[in-house]
Formats: sequence, C-alpha cells, structure tokens
Amino acid sequence: GVDEANNKSLPLEEALKDDARIEYHHMHLDALLSTIRDGANVKGYFAWSLLDNFEWASGYTVRFGLHFVDYNHGRKRYPKRSAGWFKRFLKR
Repeated sequence: GVDEANNKSLPLEEALKDDARIEYHHMHLDALLSTIRDGANVKGYFAWSLLDNFEWASGYTVRFGLHFVDYNHGRKRYPKRSAGWFKRFLKR
C-alpha cells in the first residue's frame, strides 16, 4: 500500500488529500487489467488498508488507509479522496 507520515499538525482537509494513493491504485489496477486481458485468472484486489491502523514496526506514525482515523477524538473516521475514487471506480 501507500504510506504517509502521520503529520499531526496537518489540517484534516489536507490529510484527506491522498492523490498519491489514488495514482498508486490506478496504476496497479491498469496493470492488473492488462494481465487479465493476457489470460491471468485474477480473483480479487485488496487495497491496504481500509482504515489507518497500528503498524507493528511503526505504531501510529504512518497512515495507510482509505479512511482517516482521528486518534484524538474517539477514532472518528473520515473518507479520504481515495475512498471516493474507489467508489466511483467500482460503479463503472
């Protein structure tokens, strides 16, 4: 997946802008489609991860999720741009 530093001083609006994650998954899904067209038997695709989470080697210092988790306010979840991108992608 795509990791981002957990920048605690970043405003929420900025933390939700994860264009690099969108580009990463777009490129991978394009490559996956190419392999399917070449005959690969693909059964699924997983984005790591649905939510920002605890990483054993890094703790809460990096974020991977399609949803931002506010660790300071009851772990409220906010969809990042990538969550909206996946929603639109899956509707196609």
